Amino acid sequence: MILLFKIGFLEVSIVNMVDIALVAALLYQVYKLLRGSVAIKIFLGFLSIYLIYLLVRALQMELLSSILGQFMGVGVIAAIIIFAPEIRKFLLIIGRSSFLSSDNIWKDLFFFWRKRDSSFNISPIIDASKTLAGSNTGALIVLSKSTELKFYAESGDILDAELSKRLLISIFNKYSPLHDGAVIIHNGKIKAARCILPVTEREVPAQFGLRHRAAIGMSEATDAIVLVVSEETGQLSMTKNGKILHNMSFQEIRETINEYLNNEDVDDRFEDIQEYQFQKKRKLEIPTKAS
Repeated sequence: MILLFKIGFLEVSIVNMVDIALVAALLYQVYKLLRGSVAIKIFLGFLSIYLIYLLVRALQMELLSSILGQFMGVGVIAAIIIFAPEIRKFLLIIGRSSFLSSDNIWKDLFFFWRKRDSSFNISPIIDASKTLAGSNTGALIVLSKSTELKFYAESGDILDAELSKRLLISIFNKYSPLHDGAVIIHNGKIKAARCILPVTEREVPAQFGLRHRAAIGMSEATDAIVLVVSEETGQLSMTKNGKILHNMSFQEIRETINEYLNNEDVDDRFEDIQEYQFQKKRKLEIPTKAS
């Protein structure tokens, strides 16, 4: 072990510095994952108690150390229960980026592993979006390239129908019994309609309604991309990985969906909710200050 420097009785080596850097990076990723949700306050509370526990143990305060030690022992189980959705999301992120991921280039080295083409004709989605946006008809369309999202599909009505413009318009018609919910599309087929999606717990701008909150929540829980047509304004938005791209043109929608289905990185197109809210507030404040 290579010693870098020594402060009193404390010896700091390269391994210690790497250890601290990795813990700092891990805490930062956890903070990014929880930022904007109620869970961040609970996490900071747990972290504060743990730091106090380390301090009193270092000061050899035996009674308080034993009390906090018992709390920390039970606290691990409590944290797993409380942070179950966040832990699932964290493992999903690791699964996407690991070498075992189906999108990883190393799998192309094996002749028996063939990359499945998940692209299909998306013109019916674009054409239906134009019609729905023109009539201010709300819509929520989930596109998945990796899985059929059976858990969410089974919350609605299974269709397993060929993708078409007329069918999408019929589903989201205000008088249709299937319009209240989301449509799930996989491999060029409408798997299900009237599906219930998880709603995000993060703070979102007031202009976003329940459809947008459900779209953000679905993109946080899965690797799907979600298209939203606003019932109030007719504007189109897309969400992925908890981020949003608002007020899109039809050309932008086509490009984004095609890149997503072709396994290209589209994350740079999307904007974080908090950043979007900050930029919007800044735009509103500029005319006020100028006046």
